[in-house]
Amino acid sequence: MSSNLQQVQVVTVISLVLFSLLMVSIGIYSISKTKTIDGFLLGGRNIGAWVSAFAYGTSYFSAVIFIGYAGKHGWDIGFGSMWIGVGNAVLGCLLAWLILAKKTRAMTHKLNVKTMPEFFEARYRSTAMKVFAAAMIFIFLVPYSAAVYKGLGSMFNTIFPSIPVQTCMLIVAILTAIYLVLGGYVATAYTDFVQGIIMIFGVFAMVVAIVKNPAVGGIASGISKIRQINPDLVSPWGAGSWKFLCINILLTSFGTWGLPQMVGKYYAIKDEKSIRTATIVSTVFAAIIGCGAYFIGSLARLFLGNTLPQGGYDAVVPQMLLTALGDSNLITTIILAVILLLLLSASMSTLASVVLTSASAISVDLMPVVRKKYKKERQMYVTRILCFIFVALSYLFATMNIAIIVSIMSFSWGVVSGCFIGPYLWGIYSKNTTKAGAWAGMICGFLTVAISTAVISALFGFKAAVSMSPQMGVAAMAVSIIVVPAVSKVTKRFDSKHLEEVFEKAA
Repeated sequence: MSSNLQQVQVVTVISLVLFSLLMVSIGIYSISKTKTIDGFLLGGRNIGAWVSAFAYGTSYFSAVIFIGYAGKHGWDIGFGSMWIGVGNAVLGCLLAWLILAKKTRAMTHKLNVKTMPEFFEARYRSTAMKVFAAAMIFIFLVPYSAAVYKGLGSMFNTIFPSIPVQTCMLIVAILTAIYLVLGGYVATAYTDFVQGIIMIFGVFAMVVAIVKNPAVGGIASGISKIRQINPDLVSPWGAGSWKFLCINILLTSFGTWGLPQMVGKYYAIKDEKSIRTATIVSTVFAAIIGCGAYFIGSLARLFLGNTLPQGGYDAVVPQMLLTALGDSNLITTIILAVILLLLLSASMSTLASVVLTSASAISVDLMPVVRKKYKKERQMYVTRILCFIFVALSYLFATMNIAIIVSIMSFSWGVVSGCFIGPYLWGIYSKNTTKAGAWAGMICGFLTVAISTAVISALFGFKAAVSMSPQMGVAAMAVSIIVVPAVSKVTKRFDSKHLEEVFEKAA
């Protein structure tokens, strides 16, 4: 083992220990603020602007964006891939907060609902809809939580080649379980704030260190060198990849509009003034993280001799960073350790958000319907146990690489958002939205993916269907948004008393 790698490992271990102690301390501090189920799931609906914004942003971006997406899209498309980051900031954050946050906060407060399935039940007078929504969350989000480990293992294994990747995954799982089970949403929100600061600092440090490296020699020089490799890689519009970019921008940006773990951030923010601040902060955060990740990925060819490393796209960014920063310089070694913490933070924040949403879908939404004698006083106790169980399941799914779990992960984002976006969006804005219209949006959103998958698999094989999952997700969201008002026009409206209870009080 080289002395350079040994130094990197020592600094990284020290950083991990300090980071772990901080996360556990936040979990312990948050216990006193989670004495009720409302406190455990929503922080008493009293979360401030900056904390809410960082909670939204860190839940948005996991380690996958730095390793999987930035490595692949930056390598294949070049600087044009940064449009995905711009789309996430403008459409997934700015527009989402402007259109959804105020209405959602007001309506969920007045209806006294804590989860998206509970919202559907209260808004559309349908317990069956709540059960269906909770089932969709459980089926597709629990496996999705396993995806947050992807990429983190690649970076960890690059620094610690003799230690199994599962060890890194286990660290993520244990730390997340501790602070989530102890402090619920409060702990998640405050750790997200700390993790968000680490992510921003890490991205800036990474960009500066990479750009100043002799292999790049500055932004202008780096762009010139990439142009010499392939002019298409410096095209501002991604050369011939604009259709691919549009699909990915739509899926990863508008997808957040229907994901319960993202929408839940609007429930918990304390007031409308905080919403305005959170809108700006989350947008800036997303722009920094998204654009920074894809920018770095676009420069990877300069460090890797224009040749994909042995581990494929997932190894692109880790190998680039170790090549650029793994020397005997203490400063670059510290930057490399911070980048690992960046990836760890991105994974843990997303995992905690998804697990909390999944656990509440069972304890708050499903169990009261299935078990008539289920006491509400037990909800928080059951939710804590489920959080622990789901974190453990996510770890097992990630390490075992079960085929059906991997397949579900590919479709999860599009299916869940495709089911919920129409009934949710029209539900907070239109009094004309009917129960039948909401059901039609949910079912059609799901069937868009299910039928497309069956047809494509029959004709071209299941792998082809998996590769088309982004297109299916975008189609499902579009169908859901269109079908809800169309069906609502020809079906029975709710009585004025119910509409007044939902809308007038919320206003």
